[in-house]
Amino acid sequence: MYEEEQRPDHGPLAGFTVGVTAARRADELGVLLQRRGAAVLHAPALRIVPLADDSELLAATKEIIEQVPDIVVATTAIGFRGWVEAADGWGLGEELLSRLGGVRIMARGPKVKGAVRAAGLTEEWSPSSESMAEVLDRLLEEGVDGLRIAIQLHGEPLPGFVEALRAGGAEVLGVPVYRWMPPEDLAPVDRLLDATVARALDAVTFTSAPAAASLLSRAKDRGLLDEVLAALSHDVLPACVGPVTALPLQSRGIDTIQPERFRLGPLVQLLCQELPARARSFPVAGHRVEIRGHAVLVDGDLKPVPPAGMSLLRALSHRPGWVVARADLLRALPGSGRDEHAVETAMARLRTALGTPKLIQTVVKRGYRLALDPSAETKYADA
Repeated sequence: MYEEEQRPDHGPLAGFTVGVTAARRADELGVLLQRRGAAVLHAPALRIVPLADDSELLAATKEIIEQVPDIVVATTAIGFRGWVEAADGWGLGEELLSRLGGVRIMARGPKVKGAVRAAGLTEEWSPSSESMAEVLDRLLEEGVDGLRIAIQLHGEPLPGFVEALRAGGAEVLGVPVYRWMPPEDLAPVDRLLDATVARALDAVTFTSAPAAASLLSRAKDRGLLDEVLAALSHDVLPACVGPVTALPLQSRGIDTIQPERFRLGPLVQLLCQELPARARSFPVAGHRVEIRGHAVLVDGDLKPVPPAGMSLLRALSHRPGWVVARADLLRALPGSGRDEHAVETAMARLRTALGTPKLIQTVVKRGYRLALDPSAETKYADA
């Protein structure tokens, strides 16, 4: 009997490593992942230019004060608050809020709505889906011909959104509340790219389209773009907070996963479903063995395994129950050279880490095999 009913004391992401590219709210996302057992590699792919230093925001603010729009679309809470704070710093805060007090305000989601109200303003409408697509549908259904619409941008232009409004006859003013720039320190990003290419990550999370675009741009600069795209296409799961965030990846042919609600919590919940579902599980020597990114579950108990050991275990699991020659296992070891003794050393450490030596059998003069249970031999013969 396999001990599948045992309740693990680890989280659903235990044994997996997740990359975080977020510049803001990275700590929040990291904590959510770590609480569920994941190891986190943080590499902010962007930095935010201080608001008060942005001349374009100052120019847009003055334009709105001088020529009040009919509608203002607020897209992010941090951006709207920052806009008001920056206007205060320029001595334009009261005048800006006075003008916005007579304007129809649409707020994308409850946090944005809270920021609008905290500024002493009242939104006319906010979508339940927190989706810019729903905001656009609402505006187009009501008709925008001849209207002047100001959109608080969230780090990058919204070309589809803006073009649709302009096609409907609206005059559109973008309000660039903060600007994304490449990070000053590229070392963390390079480490994340290297880990992606090496398949040392199980997933990479993206919470903004600029972050996704920036990561791919850095990969291209380093000559790694094709390798990174190959990893994201097959082995490393790209998880995006929403469809807009996914666009730079999808334009490169990369399929992503996205939660139904475009928030951090649902994003983490989706990873909790997807990553365990991708893990390979086998009945081995009377035990249930599940192979995860940097650890193995043996009857529900988490067993951290060194990288070399994980390489061997994955090689054995490609043909579960079949003998894998030492020479083939040697090729699976990273940087092992030509000495097959490296296989024996790594195998001894792997068995120690698993705590159940009989999971892997030594076949004299031939190699090693996962001790797949006889009843499962046929099922996994062509795995």
